[in-house]
Amino acid sequence: MGMTDPIADLLTRIRNASRARHQKVAVPYSHLKENIVKVLIDEGYLKDQKKVKAAIGGGDEMIITLKFDRESRPIILGMKRVSKPGRRVYVGAQEAVPVRKGLGIHVLSTPKGILVDREAQRAKVGGELICTVW
Repeated sequence: MGMTDPIADLLTRIRNASRARHQKVAVPYSHLKENIVKVLIDEGYLKDQKKVKAAIGGGDEMIITLKFDRESRPIILGMKRVSKPGRRVYVGAQEAVPVRKGLGIHVLSTPKGILVDREAQRAKVGGELICTVW
């Protein structure tokens, strides 16, 4: 049986692994997930990612290396899935409000690809509000 919301699964795996202070987490691979993880790496929330063949079953996996501060506290304090399969949420170019007074980010799926809210405002494009990270 397939997953209903693979993006929510990605966010939950990252959130749980960082709270448990695991260094790495494995998730099933997809291009959309890879682009979301690349945005989180560029923003400094994750360290690295790589695509590998799955050990069990077919398909590929993505190994994500998590990031921690000097006291080994996770960099990611929270992640929330905003647009869900049952209720899609779309925002215009200037409609995305700052997360935690600018300390977090919104990740959007736009016609120009997966972008952070700041980049989407600069490019003057709106799109689906995938998740919020702080």
